[in-house]
Amino acid sequence: MDHGSGGYVVGWGTLALINAGLAQGKNRSGLNWFLISLLIGPLATLFIVVWDKK
Repeated sequence: MDHGSGGYVVGWGTLALINAGLAQGKNRSGLNWFLISLLIGPLATLFIVVWDKK
């Protein structure tokens, strides 16, 4: 059985979709946060949750 990096790709993409939903829930651009999440992953989640929109 091959244990390649396919699981990481699926997980990273799923996290990006979750982050887009979180961002939209906070009246931010879901598309922008989706793209940012593809680059920085879990850090984007932290930024969405911690930063207040002023």
